[in-house]
Amino acid sequence: MARLPMLWQDPFAITSRIGQVMDELLRDFGTFPDLELAPAFGQTDIYVKGKHLVVETELPGATKDDVQVKVEGDRLVITGEVKRSEEVRDENYIRMGRRYGAFRRVFPLPKEAEDKKGIKARFENGVLIVEVPLKRAPEAEGVFDVKVE
Repeated sequence: MARLPMLWQDPFAITSRIGQVMDELLRDFGTFPDLELAPAFGQTDIYVKGKHLVVETELPGATKDDVQVKVEGDRLVITGEVKRSEEVRDENYIRMGRRYGAFRRVFPLPKEAEDKKGIKARFENGVLIVEVPLKRAPEAEGVFDVKVE
């Protein structure tokens, strides 16, 4: 019987190994707290709604007790940890796509932020929603299109 190349025997092995190598490479950049090349947690939308800056961060698998929100100077800092509820040994994985462990996301607060003590946060269906009151709604003044050549 002909022997199959290792890739054909386990087609997921190469994608799993490539993912591990990339994770290890990007993990080295984690020593810079405000530099986020590829945040493992917390895909975030930031938008203005009325006189509030809204920061919505997805945190699947987390609960409100797993998340802390702080203001450090002019930065909004979201930290926490997502824990796996069931232990699975690494050698039993075919593909590991979800993330577990500690996370930290840092967002600059705009100069228009009003009383920082008025910032409110709530956790709904795996999404952390932080509302930052603004002194005034941002104006579109000075916004214009630039022609792309």
